[in-house]
Amino acid sequence: MVNLADVEAAARRIDGRVRRTPLFEAEPGLWFKLEYLQHAGSFKTRGMMNKILSSEIPAAGIVAASGGNAGLAAAYAARELGVPVEVFVPVTAPVVKVEKLAKLGAKVVQVGNEYAEAYAAALERTDAMFFHAYDDAAMVAGNGTIGLEISEISDTVLVAVGGGGLVAGVIAALRDRARIVAVEPVNAQALHAALKAGKPVDVRVEGVAADALGARRVGDIAFDLATDAKIDSILVDDEAIIHARRRLWDDYRIAVEHGTAAAYAALTSGAYRPAPGERVTVLLCGANTNPADLAG
Repeated sequence: MVNLADVEAAARRIDGRVRRTPLFEAEPGLWFKLEYLQHAGSFKTRGMMNKILSSEIPAAGIVAASGGNAGLAAAYAARELGVPVEVFVPVTAPVVKVEKLAKLGAKVVQVGNEYAEAYAAALERTDAMFFHAYDDAAMVAGNGTIGLEISEISDTVLVAVGGGGLVAGVIAALRDRARIVAVEPVNAQALHAALKAGKPVDVRVEGVAADALGARRVGDIAFDLATDAKIDSILVDDEAIIHARRRLWDDYRIAVEHGTAAAYAALTSGAYRPAPGERVTVLLCGANTNPADLAG
């Protein structure tokens, strides 16, 4: 099971290659971790850097499957470290993410309507090293380095969850120091459903955040850590996510993707109500979105 020592080792390994993103106090007791300012626009760059740096990469390079952010992180990390990369994405991936993949130098292959279909196609590439977007110990440990940067000011951390690679890392880093709350869309609740069922199960995936939080099944690592740590899991609907994303823009001029806004929706919708004096950190984990609908 990934633990604090693994996260601390990852932090040393990727030091100087990723950004230590800012912490912004939005109001007394509420902090935003501005991880959307990370290289390639999301937290996943941390995990990808750690994975590449801790692996023996074949000449054919690496291959990844992603709804967008993991692919962008893989493309960025591979470019910086001089490794060939091929990224499989669903045809439903946002154009802004696909275009950025190409700009980062990745070979892009679009297959299927969901992440699961792109994942299956990527596995057929046997000459390259497959990088799982979230269910990988090195990836999780790298993602967990975010937790080390917020440990001193957080009683509670709200984390948007898709496949679970971020929340797993945060649990590994902070389980003994902060309350961790997983936040998922009602229409893409892989971790929530797994915790209810007592094991990872397939779920239906749809809704405004499906491009970022659209894993059909939570990763085993995330499930094991979440179960062991007994973390809280709450759900928010699409309307709440859209409202939270708009609030981030209107109130703070922060432009993030819908999946990222899900974490803040836990507060704006009242799904999570902090106790008096509770210090809450919201992880704003990705910004690969088209901001055109935020204008005005």
